[in-house]
Amino acid sequence: MLNYIWFGFFLTAFASCIYQALAHDNNAIFAQVVQATFDMATLSVEIAIGLAGVLCLWLGFFTIAERAGFVKLLTKLFRPLFKRLMPEVPSDHPAIGSVTMNMAANMLGLDNAATPLGLKAMQDLQNLNAKKDTASNAQILFLVLNTSSVTLLPVTIFLFRAQQGSTDPTAVFIPILLATCASTLAGLLLVAYIQGLKLFNKTVLLYALGFGTLIALLMYFLLAGNPDSLNERSSLLGNLLLLLVIITFLTMGFVRKINVYEAFIDGAKQGFEVAIKIIPYLVAMLVAIGVLRASLVLDAVLAGIEKTVATMGLNTEFVAALPTALMRPFSGSGARAMLLETMNTHGVDSFAANVAAIMQGSTETTFYVLTIYFGSVGIKRVRHAIGCGLFADVIGIIAAIIIGYWFFA
Repeated sequence: MLNYIWFGFFLTAFASCIYQALAHDNNAIFAQVVQATFDMATLSVEIAIGLAGVLCLWLGFFTIAERAGFVKLLTKLFRPLFKRLMPEVPSDHPAIGSVTMNMAANMLGLDNAATPLGLKAMQDLQNLNAKKDTASNAQILFLVLNTSSVTLLPVTIFLFRAQQGSTDPTAVFIPILLATCASTLAGLLLVAYIQGLKLFNKTVLLYALGFGTLIALLMYFLLAGNPDSLNERSSLLGNLLLLLVIITFLTMGFVRKINVYEAFIDGAKQGFEVAIKIIPYLVAMLVAIGVLRASLVLDAVLAGIEKTVATMGLNTEFVAALPTALMRPFSGSGARAMLLETMNTHGVDSFAANVAAIMQGSTETTFYVLTIYFGSVGIKRVRHAIGCGLFADVIGIIAAIIIGYWFFA
């Protein structure tokens, strides 16, 4: 599947270049596309190098947590749930702990911590994978939950809106939470259907009730005070929880007489190795995305969508926000650039900018996550991972549009 998609990006871009040159005498587009390949290749290495330090940091802390027994503690806590969601993973396997910690980091919007923890979880799941080049059911479920994971604290989007002069930077908080819940639920239900998982049982429902209660308490904490300080409270809570996680790891290790320094170094060595290993996968995907963007394919797609929506007699205001949606599955930085461009063009508090912000916060960079996670363990056959991940993205985008009209139209 990934093979066809990757080739399709280049073929579509080339066809667009030929059309631009013959129909619009735009011969410069060939140079633009070629330059994009060099720019994206350079960016890929820069991302990997930048990621190396973060990987070393968090895999170091994670090694301390493993040796101190923290992972076993999480394993016991979430064993009943993941026994239902990932029946092929033994209930006492460390993968359950690493998967849980990655999910927690994603929910708190701690991207720097979530990526290395996710890579660790994928490696743990790979150790159980009988076909090393083919994604297992557990790995697919884990990846789809990552590409559509609930982000409770979208602080970065608040900061973007504040920097652009929004009169209410946190106005999109509740819409983002609702839309990201929709995308996560859609991804989970589709994977469960394909893999034959039984979600409607007492165990899963009890965990769902507990999760819903935690979300309600968090929203109460964030919304109970002055609305103008919501961004500040979100940032405070996220950073406080992150620091508490680090201190908990170190304290548990020290109390249990673990040499925390040596454990950290051992884990950090793994981080550097992983960062180097993912460079070829990053180059492959980011170059393909850069070529697609430079060839003006996205512009043509937007024009077609707007014409179709207008023909149906529907409101076309949301179309201006679609560049963020179309770029989001492929590139986080590209989607952020599209979001800022929409803010600058239409106004930070415009309908289009609000919908774009909801889209940015309700979905993940599906192809980027797939490339990083599966590439780190050498998986080539992804089975239904892409389809399920993109389905969750589509539901998240549709939800963002509907919720945007609900809140801001």
